[in-house]
Amino acid sequence: MTRPQPIAPTDVYNSIGTKYRERIERVLAECLALEGGSTERLIEAMRYSTLAGGKRVRPLLVYVTGAALGATLERLDAPAAAVELIHVYSLVHDDLPAMDNDDLRRGRPTCHRAFDEATAVLVGDALQALAFEVLVCDSPAAAPPVERLKMLQILARAIGTRGMAGGQAIDLAAVGKSLTGAELESMHRLKTGALIHASVMLGVVSASVASPSNFRALSDFGWHLGLAFQIQDDILDVESTTTALGKKTGADASLAKPTYPSVFGLSEARRLALEASDRAIGALAPIGARADPLRELARFVVTRSS
Repeated sequence: MTRPQPIAPTDVYNSIGTKYRERIERVLAECLALEGGSTERLIEAMRYSTLAGGKRVRPLLVYVTGAALGATLERLDAPAAAVELIHVYSLVHDDLPAMDNDDLRRGRPTCHRAFDEATAVLVGDALQALAFEVLVCDSPAAAPPVERLKMLQILARAIGTRGMAGGQAIDLAAVGKSLTGAELESMHRLKTGALIHASVMLGVVSASVASPSNFRALSDFGWHLGLAFQIQDDILDVESTTTALGKKTGADASLAKPTYPSVFGLSEARRLALEASDRAIGALAPIGARADPLRELARFVVTRSS
């Protein structure tokens, strides 16, 4: 008997994510349906940066986690949009000359190249403000105020000194220096992992029904997944192409940044990425079959090519 061919991780990702990605594109477009006036150029740049596609992994995690716990898609729209707006703001600022000085993002000129540096700074500022505005909106489908307050706390913590901004500060300070494996993991958990963890927890809080054991399980899943994602990013910067990634490869090496391949070597970096993904999948055991889409996402994260 012919053995069926295994389904490629990208196919699984597309199968899981198609309806959610189409939904988040609509929601983001609605969030950015702002009246311009004298700020039309700023709003144009916000739309340019946000509506340029991408994997949408973070909002997808909000939707898949919340759906696994029984939350309605309408309840998940605001946190899914908020976390993606934050992610885009971070990319716009990361690309600036004062940070990574990148010219290409998602296959197009970066925001500061398409517009100018000052506009790119304002785009990041405005997207961050819009993210929090979206979370506190009073639409009929919005979560109750107590839960929205918890979501605000989760998101704010994930992007501050104990999250994304803190990780970026460590990253900048580490240029040209050597880090231990533990220091590198700590940086990655803050720089990238904190927002991925927040994406999962926003879905949990939106559902309002997670037991303490499920809450802990999904929190552990988020942390392990975030680390796996960033290790794979490090690997792709070495192995992939500019065309596949939509951004310049080899940037980490050119900036003398410590990464998993530079600290451990490519082979060990791959092993550590798979190990983090396996730990993420293992953390989901208490939730059972409802978490299967999250398991597939964890496998996709370390097998993706872009």
